[in-house]
Amino acid sequence: MIKVIIAGAAGRMGQRVADMVNRHPQLQYVAGFEAQGHSSIGKDAGLLAVGEANGVIIGDGIESAIDKGDVIIDFTFHKATMEFAGVAARYGRAMVIGTTGLSPLNLVELTGLAKSFPCVQAPNMSVCVNALFKLVKKTAAILGDDYDIEIIEAHHNKKKDAPSGTALKLAEMAAEGVGRNLREVAVLERNGIIGERGAKEIGIQSIRAADIVGEHTVIFAGPGERIELVHRAHSRDHFARGAATAAAWIVGRECGMYSMFDVLGLKDL
Repeated sequence: MIKVIIAGAAGRMGQRVADMVNRHPQLQYVAGFEAQGHSSIGKDAGLLAVGEANGVIIGDGIESAIDKGDVIIDFTFHKATMEFAGVAARYGRAMVIGTTGLSPLNLVELTGLAKSFPCVQAPNMSVCVNALFKLVKKTAAILGDDYDIEIIEAHHNKKKDAPSGTALKLAEMAAEGVGRNLREVAVLERNGIIGERGAKEIGIQSIRAADIVGEHTVIFAGPGERIELVHRAHSRDHFARGAATAAAWIVGRECGMYSMFDVLGLKDL
């Protein structure tokens, strides 16, 4: 069995990851941890996640758990994620990172650290969303420059980063499809007298409200018609299920960075 450590074990995603790990035939949940001073430290992780004790006591920081498992699953916060990656590199532990909000500099640093451990990093672990990434790139390539590309994303009011990592990845895939550099054409906010829309713009607009789990709509709008590609998350379980799949896949791989395209066999599609 592959032994799993869960970062942020008491959080909403940590609890859903725990449930999916427990359901996976190749995985065993052996340790979880929270940030220093968290109120759940010392509590049974199973009671928090599914209401049934499993003997996994939530530890105080990553150092309390790192010796116990083979792979860390992390859906926390970008600053914490980079700290965990440094520890994983020192101990040679595999990681699955679903944290969003990682900056380009964070990703460069993470790639360097991953020379010492195998790592799956993706802005979205969902099977359907990763299929959507590919569909967006192919659609953009087919339609070309005659169609305006706009992305709308909606999430719950507790989400800390905007646009979502998924929306940015969708924009990146669309930009690749039409041969553009996203950094040069992305428009993340519109306000006031902005003039006509630039022909090569890729717009991303964010909505934060109530308990929306996650919705992404990619619009390709041309003269007299449009295509909309939409993904709606009904719960966090599909993110957690994908992370469990990635954890089972990554252990034993060569050191380096991998994506969910690698895990799901979509890389060459």
